[in-house]
Amino acid sequence: MRNAIALVLIARNEERCIARCLASARAHVDEMIVLDTGSTDATREIAARCGARVLSAAWPDDFSAARNLALSHTSAPWRLVLDADEWIAAGAESLDAVRARAPGFLGLLRVDSVVNDERGALQHAPSWIPRLLPAGVHYEGRIHEQPASALPRERLALVIGHDGYLDRAREAKAGRNERLLRLALAEHPGDAYLYYQLGKDLEVRSRFAEALPHYLEAHRAGEAAAAWRHDLVMRLIFTLKKLKQFAQAVELASHELERWSDSPDFFFTLGDLLLDWALAEPQRAAELLPQIEASWQRAVLIGERPELPDSVRGRGSFLAAHNLAAFHESLGQAAQAAQWREREARWRQAE
Repeated sequence: MRNAIALVLIARNEERCIARCLASARAHVDEMIVLDTGSTDATREIAARCGARVLSAAWPDDFSAARNLALSHTSAPWRLVLDADEWIAAGAESLDAVRARAPGFLGLLRVDSVVNDERGALQHAPSWIPRLLPAGVHYEGRIHEQPASALPRERLALVIGHDGYLDRAREAKAGRNERLLRLALAEHPGDAYLYYQLGKDLEVRSRFAEALPHYLEAHRAGEAAAAWRHDLVMRLIFTLKKLKQFAQAVELASHELERWSDSPDFFFTLGDLLLDWALAEPQRAAELLPQIEASWQRAVLIGERPELPDSVRGRGSFLAAHNLAAFHESLGQAAQAAQWREREARWRQAE
């Protein structure tokens, strides 16, 4: 039995990246469907040249509605759902194994997002997202939509690259997501996940004071076991730090310590928080410096944890080593700094 796989995506003004997406998938799927929702650039023409079947529809102000319409145009038993700013980065051969299986589960793919940190440097944050769907599964949610299905979920070896969170790409869509998130919250008041997403949308645009109440509500109302909880806690600590609410951030971290005792991101973020506090209030430096060092050392001791949702690559290795080297250099401790620089270099070479 060889079940067909269709690539299905929605797009609007994606001439920058849609060819990369389609080219990465073309040899591994049986058909490619692009639903264009009002492009004014060359998106449609590029997609057609790449071999996709291009359809057009008015943008419905609802990502689920658009995705479901696109899905309705294929009869393939399996549907690989990507965005135009994504591409198959590795593991495409795993699709061959999927073809031989009955479509009775949702395939979780590792989406490796490239993001800018607060200094503009590039970082990688992987998430496991259901993107290989059996026929009959549809999406729900106006924005940050999710497949509505009780079918089991299974991790696959397929790795998806994603650069839509980079500053240049995000700025092109500034305001759209915020408007849709506010509409979704009006329709579903009290939805913790939507509060988290709205907080994130504001935070990544440096609107920290506006993001904070949404993050706090998501933290209060969200389930402790929610997959997005890890990212929420890191972003909430970061937002409090940017607002110089250091004591509140440390209090939050103390409450979350037990749950995230195996997260390098938690201790990396905690070290950054304590460093900024020491710089803002030098009278606390003697108390905080040992805690800063211990936090980053703990991150290294834990190591990389790519299975943690949105864990940033390097926080358990080269990024923490970089911070520790700079820490010892600032204290005039050349030998310790050199050791950490050497470890950082080794880890980066292994990337």
